[in-house]
Amino acid sequence: MDALLIYGAYGYTGRLIAREAVAQGGSPVVAGRDGRAVARQADALGVEGRVIDLESDDPASHLERFDAVVNCAGPFVDTAEPLVTACLETGTDYLDITGEFPVFESLRQRDDAARETEVTLLPGVGFDVVPSDCLAAFLADQLPAADTLRLGIKSDGGLSRGTARTLVEHLGSGGVVRRNGRLIQVPAAFRTRAIDFGDGPEHAVTIPWGDVVTAAHSTGIESVEVYAAAPSWATRGLAAADSLGWLLERGPVKRLLKRVIDTRLDGPDGAQLAADSAVVWGEVTDAETSRRTRARLRTPNPYALTAEAAVVAAERMLEDQNSVPDGFQTPASAFGSEFVLELAGTKRELVETPDESNESTRVLVKPT
Repeated sequence: MDALLIYGAYGYTGRLIAREAVAQGGSPVVAGRDGRAVARQADALGVEGRVIDLESDDPASHLERFDAVVNCAGPFVDTAEPLVTACLETGTDYLDITGEFPVFESLRQRDDAARETEVTLLPGVGFDVVPSDCLAAFLADQLPAADTLRLGIKSDGGLSRGTARTLVEHLGSGGVVRRNGRLIQVPAAFRTRAIDFGDGPEHAVTIPWGDVVTAAHSTGIESVEVYAAAPSWATRGLAAADSLGWLLERGPVKRLLKRVIDTRLDGPDGAQLAADSAVVWGEVTDAETSRRTRARLRTPNPYALTAEAAVVAAERMLEDQNSVPDGFQTPASAFGSEFVLELAGTKRELVETPDESNESTRVLVKPT
């Protein structure tokens, strides 16, 4: 790969992506604000390193020579805006691995500006949201009249330091669903239901996953909910955290939690990357006919998938920039619903729809 910049390349996921890019024969430039970390990584990989501080530097001055940048530095609510602004100025295509729905929505609103400058904005080229976005697009193709989409995520892998810090940043912020084309703020674990991820029904709760924005763009379906497998006690815990939002939003509390994360976490080790897996479940429904279609997608460890997906997406963009539309895109709108099946260890299956009388859905009322 030529003319690719990986920003935030020395973080856990950034390291995986940079190594994967080099393993595939590329020579990306690795970048971030910590000069020592950048230098160590560049020397280890045999590539160029560049120090970029988004707060004090002019990012555009660093991006002029690059055709594409992959942003791996979270929380993306802090890093996406300055990098995207610089990309629009320099004509550089933008990719990232965010799962933060506010970032997707913010970039979606910059679609016109991106089209005018012939720039592609492609957030979410990792586990958030490649598998779920591609599954959503596949299901919409199976039932074109569908007006409701529900997705479910189950993963047995651990978290990276960056992911955990991002979760802390959003603690107490509640959840979000999409209803009739509008993003609706709801309490954490607002709704629960049983989902069969392949081994029988499991408890799952709503989460503010990026598909509440991206799936609508990919499928045209305007009512979207996303669930995560979780023990039943987690519903009460999430509700309690939501009610303590006033405390969790305080700077000292968040700083303490992040210090604990920084000392305790890095990310899944090599054995976990090789052995862990995840399942994405999806269901589309046509209310007028009561028809529904379900499918499951099995993937390797989310971080392993993220490394491969981000590199493959960047390669595609660099190899033939005319093949990917300008403006705001999702993985499925850029590359099609089959894109995820090109990644190692992924398998998709349609699921027979059982009698709905055995399923229950519960709405959690936020405590006052």
